[in-house]
Amino acid sequence: MRHRRFLHPCLLVLAALAFSACSSAPLDLPKVLQITDVSTGYFDEGIVDGKNKIVPTISLRLKNASTESIASVQMLAKFNVVNDPEELGSAYVSAIGREGQQPGQTGQPIVMKSALGYTSEASRAMMFTHSAFKDVKVELFGKYKAQTWMKMGEYKVARQLLTR
Repeated sequence: MRHRRFLHPCLLVLAALAFSACSSAPLDLPKVLQITDVSTGYFDEGIVDGKNKIVPTISLRLKNASTESIASVQMLAKFNVVNDPEELGSAYVSAIGREGQQPGQTGQPIVMKSALGYTSEASRAMMFTHSAFKDVKVELFGKYKAQTWMKMGEYKVARQLLTR
């Protein structure tokens, strides 16, 4: 006599929910999340190994421009010296958590800064005029749930000192 194995009804429901969650339509993040209130500059990291240190930083807010609540969004900032493919540093944040962001709502400020930057014995303000100082750009990428990373924008980091 052959024995048939049947899935427990609860397992069938869980499998159906998992399948529906994975098969949801992709979200075009650059279209549904607007980047607002962008501010860039160099954050004062204080004195490190006897030298002043500044690091490129970006601050922004995300506005939900869609008609649905959006949750589980991550962001990545990639900092590069202008015209140099080598990465200067990066920062990763959970931009919108599981609680979600409602349509039309603008979220709290998101700050991302590189761990790498510039160090000098010169004053922080003088670092921007030093011959070795090179401008930096930041590329922003966003990711919704398990989708692939999408480019959200690119900004030149302003030659200004940030203290907060």
